[in-house]
Amino acid sequence: MESPSNGRAASAWLMRQARAQRGRVALPVALGLATTLCAVGLAFLIARVLATLLGFAGGGWEDLGIAALLVLAMAGLGMAQEAAQNRAGEAARAKLRTALFARLMELGPDDKRGVGEKAALLVDRVEALDGFFARWLPAVALAILAPATIILVAAWADWVTALVLLVMGLLVPVGMAVTGIGAARESRRQMDVLGRLSGRFVDRLRGLSTLVQFNRAEDEARHLGQVAEEFRTRTMRVLRVAFLSTTVLELLAAGSIAYLAWRHGAHLGANHPDPVAAIFCILLVPAFFQPLRTFSQAYHEAMSARGAAADLAPLLEAPPAEGLLLESMPPRVTVAFTEVALRYEGNPRPALDRLTFAVSPGETLLLVGPSGSGKSSVLKLLMGFARPSSGRIALNGQDATRLKPAELRRLSAYVGQRAHLFQGTLRENIALARPDASAAEITRAAEAARVMSFARRLPQGLDTEVGEGGYGLSGGQRQRVALARAFLRDAPLILLDEPTTALDPGTEAEVMEAIARLCAGRTAIIATHSPQLRGLSARVLELGAGRMAVSHVE
Repeated sequence: MESPSNGRAASAWLMRQARAQRGRVALPVALGLATTLCAVGLAFLIARVLATLLGFAGGGWEDLGIAALLVLAMAGLGMAQEAAQNRAGEAARAKLRTALFARLMELGPDDKRGVGEKAALLVDRVEALDGFFARWLPAVALAILAPATIILVAAWADWVTALVLLVMGLLVPVGMAVTGIGAARESRRQMDVLGRLSGRFVDRLRGLSTLVQFNRAEDEARHLGQVAEEFRTRTMRVLRVAFLSTTVLELLAAGSIAYLAWRHGAHLGANHPDPVAAIFCILLVPAFFQPLRTFSQAYHEAMSARGAAADLAPLLEAPPAEGLLLESMPPRVTVAFTEVALRYEGNPRPALDRLTFAVSPGETLLLVGPSGSGKSSVLKLLMGFARPSSGRIALNGQDATRLKPAELRRLSAYVGQRAHLFQGTLRENIALARPDASAAEITRAAEAARVMSFARRLPQGLDTEVGEGGYGLSGGQRQRVALARAFLRDAPLILLDEPTTALDPGTEAEVMEAIARLCAGRTAIIATHSPQLRGLSARVLELGAGRMAVSHVE
């Protein structure tokens, strides 16, 4: 359940985002105010025509012509306002999604959220803010400016009507506040359930083959159904609260029209001093409540946004990682671990314990040992995704922990067990390592990684499209594309984590040849189980169950 402090923090964060969007919101507000003025003019013209039809002195055909023009103007202004609001919402969401993605990338493996939960943050939570930026912020301004304008006009026609509208308008926020307490709570719970449902669905979909293999598919489908039913229930509760607040607003509008119709209608036939003003005051009520009705509809989107902000604000408001920046990229890197220990939260056993070794430029160190012995933890430390519990990690003799984690990652090129390729061309996938690289540099990297050995046989060479996850390529081909990224990055430190896993002997030999070229002249650390990879270097560091490691030459 959301705590009061979290709710205040989410609201404060939303207000800061709102202030940053004031420039984009100004145009929708101006267009909305212009629409209100047109509605006031339309009400006056219709009042003149109706007064004429009732036998009083009023308007003529010219009033109907001007009224038709006002209707067209209102339609055009409404379309322009909607377009401006959509642009404001899109810009705000794009900015937040970029910042959130950068933050998640910065956290890397330190962020314990599952893939599905991260996807829900980037998609569902950010989308939930669309109504806040596109509709709520303009609606708040118009809910004040538009009714105030109409009250001033009504005061010119009849001060009692202005007083009635003022009182009814002040009662609207009271009704919204009463229903909003429940709306905020239910929206927050709905977001929590949606996050669990999205995360569980994506995670189970990724492991579908394993679930089928162990005959757990039906059980997981049943669990997903239970969470989906809970989400349905929460959604219906949010809708009930929304309908309740709408009912409050409609009651206020109906009461205003009923009173003004009784007041002016009672005197209209008995020599009313100004029949046009009487009809005009009654017709002002719909125009008065229209911005308030829009405010009421957007109010629930603001409550949904607050629920999403409770998850986004802690991530986006977290202080940036402390540390120094590199003045320039060093051409060579010496890595030294001295009595390094690493403990993960919730695990009583250390991942690394008093680990000591050194790797000089031009050397390749192989980390070997059983699964769980800490090979990947060494790479995490060197990429800044973890900080040592004790001991010292030095790069060129300087304490590595003094650098920002992002700066540590600038020093290295990493290739994991299973390279992920995105939907696009081979050239675009390689260029991810350095987007500003020239076509010639990308081609040279592809040649060095032996990507061209199979790309030349493809219909469009490096410009051939591949599917998400490298669909259409073999495992060895995907791994060579990942090595091409490392060649293009041209970093002084090479970090490889089981780069030949699940490859057949022939493909492994080709990948090993590319790895040998990549490591030549650079500092390289390779975590591996593969006996074939041991031929790349005579320096091997065995990590055992006790985490006490001694490097030796084979």
